[in-house]
Amino acid sequence: MDPLSIPLIPTDSNKPSPEFFQQFEKKFKALADEKRLEILYEITRQGSVCVCDLSETIEMKQSKLSYHLKILLDAELITKETKGTWNYYQLNYTELNTLLSEKLCCVFRADDE
Repeated sequence: MDPLSIPLIPTDSNKPSPEFFQQFEKKFKALADEKRLEILYEITRQGSVCVCDLSETIEMKQSKLSYHLKILLDAELITKETKGTWNYYQLNYTELNTLLSEKLCCVFRADDE
């Protein structure tokens, strides 16, 4: 579900809905790891990268790398494309831009009085 389609403010309250926050929880948990941030950086730098090449760049065994990639995939921060026997990963710019959107930022901004 697109987080931007979830109502920020329910009709009976001034507080954001629980669903609004739940959409972001998994994404921020995925980002709260140094190795996963390094993986995202390498994917950004290379554009589309095979797990075999990423394993060498990150200096991590493919099994452990696959674990981190699964978390990023589940959080919808990256996408996967299968070509032959290899998986290639790209950033999901739509989701990353949602994390940086005004809609989320405004929830934590103090009102100017």
